Amino acid sequence: MKKLRVYLFCAACLALISWDRATKDMAIEHLKNKAPVSYLHNTIQLMYAENTGAAMSLGDALPKTLNVVLLGVLPLALLVGGFIYTIKRSKDLSFLRLFSLALIISGGLGNISDRLLHDRHVTDFIFIDLKSVHTGIFNFADVFVSFGVILFLISSYQRKKTIREESYS
Repeated sequence: MKKLRVYLFCAACLALISWDRATKDMAIEHLKNKAPVSYLHNTIQLMYAENTGAAMSLGDALPKTLNVVLLGVLPLALLVGGFIYTIKRSKDLSFLRLFSLALIISGGLGNISDRLLHDRHVTDFIFIDLKSVHTGIFNFADVFVSFGVILFLISSYQRKKTIREESYS
């Protein structure tokens, strides 16, 4: 059973990283140096952007070496550690927790690989505008990380609830 969990976790990571890379390559090919493409009355817009900072360009003005260390090397080390931890503990983790970690690790690796291989530049291309609320420009790796954190929190809540129920039994 542990081998199956490890296999599924690794397959999910590979599929998610591949999806992220493929969509970034399509954005470069079809959106770079072109006008944004709009859907649903400008609610969803596809536009090319490169980000050398973290979310919303945070850290963009850091010196290059510090930027590479804080936004590339350090997160890469943490993600590799998280990957190893997940593989070693896979038999003890629920499928929801495994999937949430696959999302977080894959999204992180998708953006960090861009950052390390493309001189700190991460390709972003999705913008959502709900009139009163809008996002920054993001990519699927960002979606994976965000959704993974939400699922991780849900799995943590479920785990605490199960532990409480077992302690009252």
